[in-house]
Formats: sequence, C-alpha cells, structure tokens
Amino acid sequence: MISHRSRRYLLATILALSLIGIVGLSQSWSMGSRVPAVGMPVDEFRLVDLEGQMHSLSQYRGKVVLVNFWATWCKPCTTEMPAMQASFDKLRDKGFVVLAINELEYEVKVREHVKQYGHTFPVLLDRDNKVANQFGVFGLPVSVFIDPQGRVQEYIKGGLLTEQMIHDVVAKIQKQEPVKAASIR
Repeated sequence: MISHRSRRYLLATILALSLIGIVGLSQSWSMGSRVPAVGMPVDEFRLVDLEGQMHSLSQYRGKVVLVNFWATWCKPCTTEMPAMQASFDKLRDKGFVVLAINELEYEVKVREHVKQYGHTFPVLLDRDNKVANQFGVFGLPVSVFIDPQGRVQEYIKGGLLTEQMIHDVVAKIQKQEPVKAASIR
C-alpha cells in the first residue's frame, strides 16, 4: 500500500509533468502572439513554395504585398481565393503580389487544392506555424497588406476579401507618399 506522503508526491509529480507538457505544446503550436500594428515594419520571413523555391518578404520590397494565411479546410479561405487570383492577374504588372501562406497542412493536400482551383500566385508552406505566429494569426483567414516600404497597411481578420476590396486597398497604398526622414534645421 502506498503511504499518504508517497501518494501526494506521485500526484505532484504527475501534475508537474502535465504542466510541462502543456507549456511545451503551447509554445510549439501557439497561435499568434500579437497582431502587427498598422504602420509598423514587418519582420522578415522565409518560406518555401510548392516547387521548393525559397521566398522571403524582402524580395518583394517595392511592391504591395498581400500576405494571406489560409488552409484547405477553411471555407471562407477557399471562398475568397478566386478574388485574390483575379486581383493578382490584373494587378501583378502594377506592382502587386499575393503570398498565400498555408498553415500546417500536408503538402499533397495543398498541391491538390492549388491544382483544382488553378492558383498561380505563390503558395508558401508554413510547416511549423512560425510565420503565422509572427503575424499574430489566430483563426483563418487573415490577410495583411504590406506597402512597398515593408510596413503593414491593413490587417483583416476573418473578413472575406473581394476583388473590389483588394483593388481599393492596393490603390490606397499605391497613392500614399513614402515616409520621409525628418530633417534637422
């Protein structure tokens, strides 16, 4: 028979190990930490696409970038993607890029989806959820419009993108004057 003291020690040990496991899981699978503020620069990220090519946010400096977090199981995500494709087709020659970042899904499933819907914009794989965490993503879809200087200009959580909305946001961003350094007199 186990003594009362041994039972308490065993229970405390099990509780401590359970908490360690939960904390470990939450750190590796945590959703986003904080949403980037409008006007703030976006930290660099690098992700691979379905062809094995590495993409970095900095390679698109000078363009308006729509970073869209999505998954194949997310109905609103798949509903808004035709508007993203149409906007990409119409605006890519005018300095607009779509980076569709898939969260935590098997590459085969993502590849099937892209083939089925005919997406031609870059589809990147966030296999460890690191970039989603960087952008404070909690729930899908999330769309972030980044200006040519690399600053967040719009953060849309859960709202369905339409072609008109994308065109309006891109036009607004492209009309803005670049931030000028303060001059000293």
